[in-house]
Amino acid sequence: MTTTTTTSATTPPPVVPVLSARRRWTVLAVCCLSMFLVGLDTTVVNVGLPAIGRGLGADTRGLEWIVDAYTLVLASLLISSGALADRFGRRRIFQCGLVLFGAASLLCALAPTAGALVAARALQGVGASMLSPVGLAIVVNAMPDPKERAQAIGVWASVFGLSMAAGPVTGGALLAGLDWRALFWVNAPVVAAALLLSALFVPESGERRTRRLDLPGQLLLTVVLAAAVCLLIEGPRIGWTSPAALAGYVGAAAATAVFVRVESRRTEPLVDPRLFRRPVFSGAVLGAVAVFVALNTTLLLNTLYLQHTRGWTPLAAGVASLPLALGALVCAPWSGRMVGRAGPRCPLLLAGGFLTAGGLCLVRLTPHTSVLLLLTAYALIGIGFGFANAPITNTAVSALPPDRAGVAGALTSTARQLGAALGIALAGGLVATADARELARASRPGWILVAACGALLLLVARAARPKQAAPGPDPA
Repeated sequence: MTTTTTTSATTPPPVVPVLSARRRWTVLAVCCLSMFLVGLDTTVVNVGLPAIGRGLGADTRGLEWIVDAYTLVLASLLISSGALADRFGRRRIFQCGLVLFGAASLLCALAPTAGALVAARALQGVGASMLSPVGLAIVVNAMPDPKERAQAIGVWASVFGLSMAAGPVTGGALLAGLDWRALFWVNAPVVAAALLLSALFVPESGERRTRRLDLPGQLLLTVVLAAAVCLLIEGPRIGWTSPAALAGYVGAAAATAVFVRVESRRTEPLVDPRLFRRPVFSGAVLGAVAVFVALNTTLLLNTLYLQHTRGWTPLAAGVASLPLALGALVCAPWSGRMVGRAGPRCPLLLAGGFLTAGGLCLVRLTPHTSVLLLLTAYALIGIGFGFANAPITNTAVSALPPDRAGVAGALTSTARQLGAALGIALAGGLVATADARELARASRPGWILVAACGALLLLVARAARPKQAAPGPDPA
């Protein structure tokens, strides 16, 4: 069977000429602005969940879907969005993503029911999938000098880590004087500014040779991820051994098997299963999942515990997460420098150790646990999160040949978003039926899970090579 390369409308523009230094860093700033939105919307809603639940009459299960609809769709479409950008032009797809993200944000703000909000959040995820990998590709293309490119990637990774950790603080500040709909209204002016700046400063770019879109693989990947998250969220309600749950297990396993079989036979698969035969690479992907399971478990349990059990306001709950945000902000660039000097092993060990310590601090959580212990635990988890991202991407990229670096980065990005969805589903399942008095005890397994994720990173660190090149692209 022969294939033909589509020309004319689908032929990407040629690579742009070298830009001035000011223009290159302006491009980085525009792309980082959009990246901040993507990361922020992954976590900013967490602190507003109690208010959303009261406003729309949603239970814990419904609130989980409001968060996971976004991350699930984002995780499913990241790789395909990158392929579309290579084919049709990165700036064009980037701007389409901004428009879609902005429109979906307005629909979220106007949602009359929890179901409408879930649907709008899923649409937000579609737009976000066109921003994070495409924005990084634009930045890499605009900066041909390897040293300058490495600096830009470090800034990019820091912005993403900061946006994820700053979400609860930002959400708490918005909710202090406004209602939960402000969490989505605030996106509109930022999207408008990013659209204008991208039109003025971001050059068009694409690849001379583009990958074919793998529509069967994309559909099957979405089914597999959706089935896993759906079972975790709906399990407490339908019963883990009910006929519906058992049918779900069988369906998820069958979809996974078909996905592996189909992808193994395609010449340009969405996800090549053979990559996971490399223990270092598969360990790095698993580590990416673990880090974001830990982070999102922490954010959800923190929000519900502080607001339901302790009676804190959304602003106070958001401020309580400041140690987490500061830990991520300080340690993310530090980790990148450590990886560049000596490889990923040391920062991975630090990340695993701090995450484990933070989770263990709260395994005996009670309604009266001291605030100092809470803040210490959040700081430890934030430090662990900050140290984790750069070495995980470096480990994944270095485990494959140089021409597969983009694939490695895309898969670790997908793994991060899958971890975010799983963290929300697992944490929500633990406390779905607990009232305010029981929530602290019910959440204890969640803190054990956070510690276990840290321990898993320690195992990944053992497999990482001590000296490697500076980290490759780190798309979020």
